[in-house]
Amino acid sequence: MQINDSTTANDPYRYLEDLSPDNLQWANTISEHTIQHFSGPEFISRQNQLDEILSAKDHLVIGIQRGEFVYDFYVDGDHPRGLWRRTPAADYLTYVSPETEPEWEILLDIDELGKKENESWVFGGAQLLYPSYDRALVSLHPGGSDTNVVREFDIATRSFVPEEQAFIKPNSKGTMRWVDRDRVVISADFGAESVTASGYPISARLWSRGEKLADATEIIRGEFDDVVVAASYDHTPGHEKLLAQRATDFRNTIVYDVDIAKLANGEPEALRPIKLPSSAMVSVVRNWVIAELRYPWEVHGQTYPAGCLLAIDYASALSGPTPHDIHLMYEPNETSSLLSVSPVASGVVFTTLDDVRGRFWFAHYADSQWHILELHPQIPEFSTASIAAVDSHTSDEVWIIASGFLDPTTLFHGTVSPDGLAMKQLRQAPHRFDNSGLGVAQHWATSADGTKIPYFVVGPHDAIAGKKNVRTLLDGYGGFEVSRLPSYISTYGKMWLEQGYVYALSNIRGGGEYGPRWHQAALRENRHKAYEDHAAVAADLVARGITTVAQLAATGGSNGGLLMGNMYTTYPDHFGAIVCRVPLLDMKRFSHLLAGASWMAEYGNPDTDDWEYLKHYSPYHNVHEGPYPPILITTSTRDDRVHPGHARKFFQKLSDAGFEAYYHENTEGGHAGAADIKQTALLTALIFSYLDSVLAP
Repeated sequence: MQINDSTTANDPYRYLEDLSPDNLQWANTISEHTIQHFSGPEFISRQNQLDEILSAKDHLVIGIQRGEFVYDFYVDGDHPRGLWRRTPAADYLTYVSPETEPEWEILLDIDELGKKENESWVFGGAQLLYPSYDRALVSLHPGGSDTNVVREFDIATRSFVPEEQAFIKPNSKGTMRWVDRDRVVISADFGAESVTASGYPISARLWSRGEKLADATEIIRGEFDDVVVAASYDHTPGHEKLLAQRATDFRNTIVYDVDIAKLANGEPEALRPIKLPSSAMVSVVRNWVIAELRYPWEVHGQTYPAGCLLAIDYASALSGPTPHDIHLMYEPNETSSLLSVSPVASGVVFTTLDDVRGRFWFAHYADSQWHILELHPQIPEFSTASIAAVDSHTSDEVWIIASGFLDPTTLFHGTVSPDGLAMKQLRQAPHRFDNSGLGVAQHWATSADGTKIPYFVVGPHDAIAGKKNVRTLLDGYGGFEVSRLPSYISTYGKMWLEQGYVYALSNIRGGGEYGPRWHQAALRENRHKAYEDHAAVAADLVARGITTVAQLAATGGSNGGLLMGNMYTTYPDHFGAIVCRVPLLDMKRFSHLLAGASWMAEYGNPDTDDWEYLKHYSPYHNVHEGPYPPILITTSTRDDRVHPGHARKFFQKLSDAGFEAYYHENTEGGHAGAADIKQTALLTALIFSYLDSVLAP
């Protein structure tokens, strides 16, 4: 028997979607009860330990270089909202220990700004004006929401430019970026009919200083059913260009070259599309277009497989390339996939995965061809590393950031060349938990259709070897081609691993661990495969003797929250507890709430026949008589990406049915669920106090 079908016309809890004062009071009351339920000495101890970790003043400082300075955003207990600051690049490179830390110039104190303006600002980054770097466009998010205000900042005076002289983007979703000192490109909510069905900007404008925003020249306008429209400017010397992007859905974007002179004259041919598949991920690097293919691409009888990395001369990409114009830089196999690409002055560096383990490459163009060289950074096994240019305009120097389950984040500085990678370690973040006696292993589970699913386990050697049953926390995501890779999670290490427990991370379909095919295998009507994969990993953990059902918990957020909802409703006998964070749960209503319409390419359209399969993995519509394990559901009132109504309605439905469910809604924090250190410590302490309370010892 199903408790309630909860369709749009018959949804007794739909009123909880309203962001009304009454519903906020409802959320606050239940959240307070949840905190009180799990409060006590252990909760306070966890909260204090987490606060100490998050507030520490000796964490790893990772900055970005712009000109002669390195810029950093720093957060500690005294500055929970953070300091935007800078130091000379030469001093930053000699910073290898606390004793050698350079002097930092404070540019902007977000805590003080919030107090002064009576606004809960969360820093969203800053773009400096090239090449002088004396002005910045600073992004500020109220309450940590996806909406933002962008304001012009004067570096020399360390203050915002007076409003009557400044570029200021009003609060909405969107971006504002420099073209030059007196021009920006801006995408925002400009008023009536200026946002898409997903709530993102439908147009982008070229805005000159002193001009009214309403009079700014429109660069590009999309359609209401598009996801988002934006524009950007490439400042690479000798290759400057204005680009516009129109995302027609979550996985298809048309990129245009914009002729500014023709745009000013209102000529229709001002926009020329780059003639590559809209499904490809396209970036422009000097006179090349770099394309990552999501689907096979046939060009004049030659087919380039999905997952390839291609380089195409920019002019040829605009006119329509032939195979002669296309350079194949990387082609995946059954176990490998492309992960990331970053330009440097003489080429690109890119990262691939092979059975979810990183490999690194340098591609440079010489003698009319691209040369590909594998790099071998010296990092620990089961670590994830990212390589990014120090300054892609001027050098082949790179930052390398490595992190592993048991190895704190480490910063290296290096240089790539045809001879390989020369690198040196600058510094490493402190260990935040005792990792003695702990190990890492990679296992494979067999899903319902026979597919082998990799996953990582971290914990005591005897436990991960299956010689001792211990509490285990299984994490997962499985969507949007996002790869879940090893990283140092200090808070989980302190709260969980240090207690002798196991943390597991699944690499299920829907993610990007094996490239586009892995993602596409669990799209739309095949979404159930992601859930079968995660359930198979849970069962494998038990079968290997690592844990028992009563000791096993699952956790996930956002799309991972949808995963948790399906673990709860479809595989309740696999788990002793569920943690469901900022979740997507009502698949009948998701496309009508906030950014939900942008995800229909991933899930389907519930207002069409797609509902016939969507209803089978809509957790909100699949609550039966049980039994179900305990579940903790967390969300944020200020989440303007995944509507808090998903979490609210699901909790109330479970509560009314008499199931053991707990709920916490933070009043700010956006989709992250928390806006600062204190909120993060509280929420994390709640999660681990809940797990300690409900799981078998």
